[in-house]
Amino acid sequence: MKSLNLASIDLNLLVALEALLEYRNVTHAGHHVGRSQPGMSRALATLRSIFNDELLVRASTGYVLTPRGQGLAKRLPAAMNNIRDMMTEGNLPKMEWGPKTIVAMPDHQTLVLLPHLLQRAPHLEIAPHSLFSGLLEGLEQGDFDLAVGQISSAPPGYLRRSLYTDQLVYLLRHGHPALAQDWTVESLKALRHAGTNSDLPIRDGRIYDELPYVDLPDQNPTRFSHVLTAAMVAATSDLALAVPRRAAARISEMLPLTAVDPPMEHKPYELMLIWHERCHRDPRHQWLRSEFVAAAAAGAT
Repeated sequence: MKSLNLASIDLNLLVALEALLEYRNVTHAGHHVGRSQPGMSRALATLRSIFNDELLVRASTGYVLTPRGQGLAKRLPAAMNNIRDMMTEGNLPKMEWGPKTIVAMPDHQTLVLLPHLLQRAPHLEIAPHSLFSGLLEGLEQGDFDLAVGQISSAPPGYLRRSLYTDQLVYLLRHGHPALAQDWTVESLKALRHAGTNSDLPIRDGRIYDELPYVDLPDQNPTRFSHVLTAAMVAATSDLALAVPRRAAARISEMLPLTAVDPPMEHKPYELMLIWHERCHRDPRHQWLRSEFVAAAAAGAT
């Protein structure tokens, strides 16, 4: 069978057909769609030609549908409703976001953002993933919904928004000898430090977490793969761990650690939300981004 060329058909006729099949009256159908009686009659004539069927015919009680018209009356409403849903999907409720949200983010930021995010959107299923070198491509291909981290220069096609700016602090175990002394650059330099690993060099076009690159006084810190592992070791040793203040607050709620401001200036730690332009105007993705922004704001209180 030869395929139909839709470009040769005025698809507005489907609106007229839907009304004719529902009202079974040319005048009433015309009022429903804003067409005059002559205009609706012309539409009916065109539809009869397209379908090679009368569709509805006069009877003693008005118009009745032909068998072809009855078949269309069963199938057309679902097709039209699907089209309406496509055109109005921006009104989807929050919990109709997909089955899982995949976000790449540093592990210490999961402690800061996820509790507030899941309080706001308890039905959201978050799958956090660590940062990696091919993350930009993952965002482009839709393998990841969002990334949380830093990017020194966003390539074309990627967008970013600052979530918050923080300062680094040092976590020391309760009763650490350094807490009983003057807290100076010299005393900080005298300590062994804990750090986190990363195989992501800071360069243009790559999403990274700046925390592994903190200029620690200890040139050979003890490296750990996760910040909580580093914190647990610091809680039972004399290691010092540098983390952003918000993460330090969450960690010190769980472990016997004291947060101490650095005796020297560190560059501010700015956290960004990063996504690809393919999702920029998607209403559900806009909602998701707004929830991350709100979670970051809640973490400041």
